[in-house]
Amino acid sequence: MVHTDAMPGAALVRPTLAVLVVLALAGCSGGEDDTPGPQEPALTLAAALDGGLEDGELDDLAFVDSSAAEVAADWTATTEGLGDLVPTVALSGVAETEDEPVEGVETAAATLDWSWDVAGEPWTYTTTVPMRLPVTDGGGEGSGTWELQWSRTVVEPSLREATTLSLTPVAARRGEVLGGDGEALVTDRLVTRVGIDRTQVAPGRAAASARALAALVEVAPGPYAARVEAAGDAAFVEALVLRNEDVPPAVGPGVAEIAGARLISDRLPLAPTREFAAPVLGTVGEVTAEMVEEEPEAYAPGDVAGLSGLQARYDDVLRGTDGAVLSAVAPDGRERRLVRVPDQDGDPLRTTLDEDLQLLAEDLLADVGPASALVALRPSDGAVLAAASGPGADGLNVATYGQYAPGSTFKIVSSLALLRGGLTPSSTVPCTPTVTVDGRVFENYDDYPTGSLGDVPLRTAVAQSCNTAMIAERDRPGPDGVATAAAALGLGVDRDLGFPSYFGQVGAPGSETGRAATMIGQGEVLASPMVMAAVVGSVQEGARVTPRLLPDLDVDTATGDDQPLTATEAGQLRSMLRAVVTDGSGSSLADLPGPPAIAKTGTAEFEDGGETRTRAWMVAAQGDLAVAVLVAEGDSGSGTAGPLLEAFLRTAG
Repeated sequence: MVHTDAMPGAALVRPTLAVLVVLALAGCSGGEDDTPGPQEPALTLAAALDGGLEDGELDDLAFVDSSAAEVAADWTATTEGLGDLVPTVALSGVAETEDEPVEGVETAAATLDWSWDVAGEPWTYTTTVPMRLPVTDGGGEGSGTWELQWSRTVVEPSLREATTLSLTPVAARRGEVLGGDGEALVTDRLVTRVGIDRTQVAPGRAAASARALAALVEVAPGPYAARVEAAGDAAFVEALVLRNEDVPPAVGPGVAEIAGARLISDRLPLAPTREFAAPVLGTVGEVTAEMVEEEPEAYAPGDVAGLSGLQARYDDVLRGTDGAVLSAVAPDGRERRLVRVPDQDGDPLRTTLDEDLQLLAEDLLADVGPASALVALRPSDGAVLAAASGPGADGLNVATYGQYAPGSTFKIVSSLALLRGGLTPSSTVPCTPTVTVDGRVFENYDDYPTGSLGDVPLRTAVAQSCNTAMIAERDRPGPDGVATAAAALGLGVDRDLGFPSYFGQVGAPGSETGRAATMIGQGEVLASPMVMAAVVGSVQEGARVTPRLLPDLDVDTATGDDQPLTATEAGQLRSMLRAVVTDGSGSSLADLPGPPAIAKTGTAEFEDGGETRTRAWMVAAQGDLAVAVLVAEGDSGSGTAGPLLEAFLRTAG
């Protein structure tokens, strides 16, 4: 609702009229000649003002004691403080006035209906335009030209001479992004804007100042200097925005030495750190030209909106609705408020992220060179507690959307497929040094313990991550057995979680070698760290776990599982993954305080420039916490990803 503070009845002010007689559209001046009535110039004026006055639109009108150019200049002076805001104006009627007639002059009054869209709310009122028709001496015939009496009350009835209109936007406070405990993760935080104030530097010196400031804050000098030169004389041209805690000590003294350079304090919606879940949460900034072009009704140049991640997807929820104050400004600067449209703050967006765990994950990945990720979730409800992508990812969302071969961590899925094919953890399987499939030789990882070769229990093959045993049993699950087992553990079943998420795939292998590669998590198998955390979490929970980041979003978790995980299967898998910790490659987790941990390590080979390299994986679960770690290039799962996962569990516990 529009709130107006104009004096009561201001929008209905009229000249004092004893009698109003509505004139016909083609009415005459009052005599019997053919002089046009006042309707035509009144219509012309209304049409000219409608949508804002353009050059030359008043040239065909006559005004009392003013020229059309002077009226146009007065309109500009009255309304330039409104920026791009323009009115809708319509003529609602013209009336002859017969109160206290002036000898030799006929009078009338036009009524204009005004409407302005102030921050999405209509502000409406009416004004009157006095009109007169001088007549010739003695003859009684009209001059043929109705003149309009212009004043600022034609624009708004309470305006006085030299009073102008001014519109001040009131920015809505952006909704906060909340963590799982209800505390704000993204909220207004203090920042410092660094830039050149064109009002404080001579035009000829602006470019030099811009280059000096660019060198000080390490931004490209050429483009920044060009922006400063192209800006208006009253502009503040921002070089960059820094969190207050990130402002280098040398910036303050350096800015003081540069003509026109300024530091301006402000607040922006920010996460606890610059890196905090940045690929997932996204960024907020000035809208791009493409955004304005695609959604002109939603965005205008200069608007601030979400540009990526959750901030972009839920911008309509978070950004709120800006308000505005429209005022009459007297020559001495005093303002009288005419309209106030309150701003409406954006709604908060709840997430499941745990601030401490997210910061811990990012701290552990901070020195990892290759792309990396750590995802932690709560198996009991699927809540994503941490989704960190390391700096080697170059801003990409590896944690929830990365697409990598999961290597031997996929043996959790293969083991379930073999259990469903008739094996048990105690069943004997052949773990040979190599196995050949259609001419291709598969082998175990380097340094595979020779004591675990031969016919070994499936539990041992899983604990030691024997590739050849899994490949030897590739026929047991049946054509769709591996994909069905993957779905039971949450892999390969797409659904919209409300944020970028990749659930992986188990492609249909087109050859025997493809089937062999599938059993060890390579070939046509892809997964994200998020979905591998869900896989080990499903084993821990005893039921398929669907990751959840937005607790208020309804997610269909029932579809895509034709053969759900049973309690017996989950128990068997837990026993084998526990053996990974007690007897296999996950032994670093054996002495973790708290409940017993289950785990699986993995490596996946890939070609890079003709060289064979490896992805390093490790997944684990302890109590109500499931974790997956990926380093996109490493030595081994236990040696590269393992220490990161172990450090996370020890600190998180």
